[in-house]
Amino acid sequence: MNRMTLASAALLALTGCMCGTGPDCARSKSCCADPVVGNWGLRLGYDVMNAGHMIVSRDADGKASALVLWRWASPIQMKDVVVNGRDFSFVHPNGFTVKGRVSGCTLKAVAIKSNGLAETSVVGWKNPPIEAASTKDATLGEPIDLLKNGLDGWEIMSKKAKNGWSFKDGVLSNSLGLKPDGSWAGGGANLKTKRSDFYDFNLEYDVRVPAKSNSGVYLRGRYECQVIDSYGKPVDEHNMAAYYGRVVPRVAAEKKPGEWQHVSVTLYKRHITVVLNGVTIIEDAPVVGITGGAIDADEFVPGPLYLQGDHSDADYRNMILRPAK
Repeated sequence: MNRMTLASAALLALTGCMCGTGPDCARSKSCCADPVVGNWGLRLGYDVMNAGHMIVSRDADGKASALVLWRWASPIQMKDVVVNGRDFSFVHPNGFTVKGRVSGCTLKAVAIKSNGLAETSVVGWKNPPIEAASTKDATLGEPIDLLKNGLDGWEIMSKKAKNGWSFKDGVLSNSLGLKPDGSWAGGGANLKTKRSDFYDFNLEYDVRVPAKSNSGVYLRGRYECQVIDSYGKPVDEHNMAAYYGRVVPRVAAEKKPGEWQHVSVTLYKRHITVVLNGVTIIEDAPVVGITGGAIDADEFVPGPLYLQGDHSDADYRNMILRPAK
C-alpha cells in the first residue's frame, strides 16, 4: 500500500457521510446519495478470525475502489470493483468474489469461490466519519501496571495453541524456539488481559525482540502496534511500532535486535500517536479501521490488550496503561 492510498483512506474516513453508527445502528433520517461509499466494519461468517473492514471510495472520475481487510494481514485494494446504487461487487486477489447490497446503514454480502461455492457470508455496518482530534488533548488517569502480578492478569486466547508465555524477574516472555532450518517454530498462543474495559488510553512498554522476530501489541484488541525486527530497513507500515498496515512511520527509530526498545502509544478519539525510543514516528494519525487479527470489527466498545504470540519469541516489561478522557 502506498502513502497516497493511506492518505485517501484517512480522508474518506474523515469526510464520508454517516448513515449510522455501530453494528446495531438505526437508520438516520437521510442516508447517503452514494450509500456504498464509506467506512465499513465487517463481520465475516467464519468461526474464528471473523473481523473485516472495508473503505469504498470514488475518484474524481467516479470510478469506485475498495480497500479491504479480510481477517488477517494488511488491507489491500480489490479488483474489478463495481458499485451500482446499493449493489456492489469486487474480486479479492485471493480469487473469490464478494457480492452484496446496502440497506440503510447495514450491508449483507456473500463471498463466492472461483468454483461457484460459497466462501462465507458478510454482514457490515457503516462507521461514522472521524472528527478532528489530537492525542495531546487526552487527560490521562492513574497508571495501571499490567505486569504487577505477572501472568495473573492475563490469559491465553486459544487452548489449542502452544503456550509459550512465562514471567520472571519482571519480564513477560514468549518462547517458541526455532526449527532445525533456523526459522521460527511459530504456532504459539496469543495472550490477552483479563480486563476488557480499555477504550482510550496511553500505553507504555519496553519490548525486546531477537533477529527476524515478529509479534504485536493489539490496542483494545483491534489495532496492532507492530512488534518486529525491522532495524536498518526503509520506513514501512509494517515496521516496529507502526499502526500495522495502515500508517507509514515518518522516520525509522528502531534499535538493533536484542536491545530493549521503549514504545509509548496513545489512542484517543480515533487518533493514534506513537513514540518509539523517544522519537515520534506517528502523530495524530486517524484510526481508519481495525488491523488483521482483530478480535472483532466493533470499534466503539472497550476491549482488552492482547499480545501476538503465534509467530516468534519476544520479551515485554514495564507495561503501564493510563486511561484517557
